[in-house]
Amino acid sequence: MTDSDSVRLTPLTRPDQTQPEQQQPDRAEQSDGSDPLVVIGYQPDRAAAPRTRVPGWVAAACIGVSLAIMVAAEVVRQDWQYPPLRLPAGGFPFDATSVHVSIKVVAVALWLACLLGAAGVLAGLVAARRGARPPMRLILILAGVVIGVLAVLPPGGSTDVLDYAAYGRLLLLGHNPYVVPPFFLHVTDQGFGSQVPWRWQFQVSLYGPVATFEQYAAARVGGDSASRVVFWLKLWNALGFALVAYVADRMLRSDPARRLRAHLLWTLNPLLVWGLVAAGHLDVLAAAAGLLGLLAVGPWSPTARPTVGRALAAGALVGVAADIKINYIAFGVGLAWALRRRPAAILAAGIGGLAVLAPTYAWFGSPAVSALFARRNKSTVDSFYRLTDLNAYYPYLGEVAVILAIGMALLLLARLPAGDPLRPALRPALALSVAWLVMWPYQLPWYDAMAFCLLVLYPASRLDWLLMIRLTAATLANTPGNPLPPPGPVLGKLDQLTVHTLAPGVLLACAIGLVVLCLTGYWRADPPGTLAGLTGQARAAPLAAGDLT
Repeated sequence: MTDSDSVRLTPLTRPDQTQPEQQQPDRAEQSDGSDPLVVIGYQPDRAAAPRTRVPGWVAAACIGVSLAIMVAAEVVRQDWQYPPLRLPAGGFPFDATSVHVSIKVVAVALWLACLLGAAGVLAGLVAARRGARPPMRLILILAGVVIGVLAVLPPGGSTDVLDYAAYGRLLLLGHNPYVVPPFFLHVTDQGFGSQVPWRWQFQVSLYGPVATFEQYAAARVGGDSASRVVFWLKLWNALGFALVAYVADRMLRSDPARRLRAHLLWTLNPLLVWGLVAAGHLDVLAAAAGLLGLLAVGPWSPTARPTVGRALAAGALVGVAADIKINYIAFGVGLAWALRRRPAAILAAGIGGLAVLAPTYAWFGSPAVSALFARRNKSTVDSFYRLTDLNAYYPYLGEVAVILAIGMALLLLARLPAGDPLRPALRPALALSVAWLVMWPYQLPWYDAMAFCLLVLYPASRLDWLLMIRLTAATLANTPGNPLPPPGPVLGKLDQLTVHTLAPGVLLACAIGLVVLCLTGYWRADPPGTLAGLTGQARAAPLAAGDLT
């Protein structure tokens, strides 16, 4: 008996009740999941209860401790994260300046938090598959509190958000951040420039124009305080994170198992919370816009095709995502693949995307276009490409990665399990995103938001585990997030082992594992089912066999 077979989806009945069957779900609807065993149409297998309860409590404990450590690390951020920030007297962001903790303690605690967070999510996935039904309302309230707290604390785990603030400040002062590096602020605006991380002070912006406009808006409301600018950037990222969680919750509200899984992979995932909310990476904004774009076309079939207006809106939203980070053009390709038999719709989607991308890149000129290719032949230090002799093909690293990514994409398009037939744009977008994430040499853990925001609406499969393992290795390699490794010989060696050996090995194993899953078909995927709409149940006729993508 498999985990998914351990419960029976039958009408809820009790020996002492004689009401008609259609009246039984009322109590379940009123409970909102507060009773783990009372859900609509769910008859628990009492013998399987311990098999559900143990991983459920393990998940709750591990995720809770992991998030608590991350919040505590943010509270004492000034003691360990470079560079120290000058915080406004009135707060926003806040920090505990009277508490001092060694950077060694924080580094070990954050490594532990990463491992506990990953273990908690995986245990939760096991519990969800076995029929666990926790009180979702309470869990989501607690998750919202944690996200809100992290949003108003200074950034931790990365210095990137300070670079965002510098680019916004440069534009506010009338300089093109694709031409003028943040170092310029050290000379002309020393109060702000002292907060710019030294490692990237000569790096012009590599982000899309919409991201630059967002950074400008934060600089405008944040004034001459780098901390205040960062606060607004983090706040908007937290709202983007919450938006994806809300969309997933609404789309999956009629399926308790898939709803729980989605929140485990996104809302309750400490690794994503750390990289997207605590650290403040703008990838979450692109993920939110891209996901909304793919859903904007609505449920469709031969008798309920996407309208030109919906396709135009979808293209514009995906264009916004790609205008934040260009790798989200994969969502556009996925949308085009799904619309390939609808010439008018695909044309409208293309017009919508270009209406966003063309004028914004034209505004900043050729330097913004050049930024798209700045990392063509670069790799992160934890990339599995570094396990080989990079010097032998370094000038052609980009070309090699493109060939491998295309091959992986074609394999995934052919072999990835079926998704919701009424929303065929999700499957190709996920396939292209995963192929790029797995095979491109320059990757950081927060980039994985583009896969996870789609994965939450995809049927459960072994892909969940593979992407979680990959995210864990990459997050460990980038923790605690300072330019230099943790102090001390022991921690220094552990960091070096993780960055240069463990993480590249795990990332390579995940790439190989993905190929094996494609070739063997051993995904152990749940049936695809259909997603609800944001405002009501999806209503569209089934797709014809020839229209499945």
